[in-house]
Amino acid sequence: MNEMPQLTNYVFKPAPVPTLAVAGSEALFPIHRIYCVGRNFADHAIEMGHDPNKEPPFFFQKNPDTIVPMGQDFPYPSESKDVHHEIELVVALQKGGKDIPLEEALDCVYGYAVGLDMTRRDLQGEAKKAGRPWETGKAFEASAPCGPLHPVSKIGHPTEGAVWLKVNGEMRQSGDLNQMIWKVPEMISYLSRLFELKAGDLIFAGTPAGVGAVVRGDEMVGHVAGVDNISFRVA
Repeated sequence: MNEMPQLTNYVFKPAPVPTLAVAGSEALFPIHRIYCVGRNFADHAIEMGHDPNKEPPFFFQKNPDTIVPMGQDFPYPSESKDVHHEIELVVALQKGGKDIPLEEALDCVYGYAVGLDMTRRDLQGEAKKAGRPWETGKAFEASAPCGPLHPVSKIGHPTEGAVWLKVNGEMRQSGDLNQMIWKVPEMISYLSRLFELKAGDLIFAGTPAGVGAVVRGDEMVGHVAGVDNISFRVA
């Protein structure tokens, strides 16, 4: 049996494991991957110029270390003049697998959080026009501000209730969890056909209409009913 290599065998010191805090606990949730489902609210699909009735779910990824925990600012990224907010329910998995049956999908969920899928919309738009991947628009540093996790044992599985985001006190996005086209079990089951899901995976579950630009100094306050409120300043 092969032994795990000692730390001194690494060429350089490995980066710390990205984590999220667990509300009401000193425990930390280690992040494996971050998946995001695109256009999962019909009104947002429409505002982005798409017909929500004509496509199966699709996903893109952010890197685990793009998470920004509560208490830190969201730093305005380079190479963009059009950075948008997208408020989302975040699903955290405690186990995974391949080809997970729909009726077993919720057993994989450890808890939920409230997050922001921050987007360099101008770079995303350029990538779309060129038929290129979205990483420059979606997976930049600090592109995933996120609040602490709330375990299912404490809050259950939220399926309805308000989802909103305010910028400097002005309502920008407003929707309801029951408006999600693909519900949490469906997302997990479908995604597990494309990837082998693992404990530590996060799924950003889509955003309602009203996405828009932020500038330095803005205060973003978000809410998902039954989960939490978050607040991040644009630095």
